[in-house]
Amino acid sequence: MKALGWLLPALVLAVAASLSAQPGVLVVEDWSKHQVGARGIPEGWKGQTWGSPAYDLTVVEESPAKVLHLKSRNDGSTISKDVQVKLKDTPILEWRWKAVVLPAGADSRKQATDDQAAQLYVTFPRFPEALRSRIIGYVWDTTAPEGTIVGSEKTSRVTYVVVRSGTKDLNRWMSESRNVYEDYKRIYREEPGELGGVSVGIDSNDTGSSAESFMGAILFRKP
Repeated sequence: MKALGWLLPALVLAVAASLSAQPGVLVVEDWSKHQVGARGIPEGWKGQTWGSPAYDLTVVEESPAKVLHLKSRNDGSTISKDVQVKLKDTPILEWRWKAVVLPAGADSRKQATDDQAAQLYVTFPRFPEALRSRIIGYVWDTTAPEGTIVGSEKTSRVTYVVVRSGTKDLNRWMSESRNVYEDYKRIYREEPGELGGVSVGIDSNDTGSSAESFMGAILFRKP
């Protein structure tokens, strides 16, 4: 079996390539083109324009594909990628993630504890973008119950959807699927415009604690 170990990464890459070639599938990121050990903001992504992010981000091999390893120590780091998605065609957002360390006492429902170990945001730009864009944040929260949908007390642009909560799935790779089209209509009570960006983040500055997680492949597909 040891001699066959090399087949696993090759198989994952082949599956990723196959997915991106399928009609009705838009791969936002699978990390396959990034060099293992690359640190900081990954190529093709851009950093945030606020705060003092440490960008303690590293491309690693894990489970056994390439993934992004995120760490936070009393800071928050968010990276974004421009992507145009017509949700009526490909409304299903799928991703894999693993939380390792949750920020102590964090709770998305409160401004003073607004930290999350793993964050995946989808952005709907509206002019002026800094004031009117709408952002849905799919998060792994420490305290807020799974299924919670709540507006951020920090900014009216962000609404959180708590996909995972607490420690019961800690240190396990979890696969997620959300119908962003339906989530948007449920939250904003109107038809969504074109989705214009995806962001990945980690945050522990409000609680003054630490967090750690991994983010795997991210894609949109038809139902």
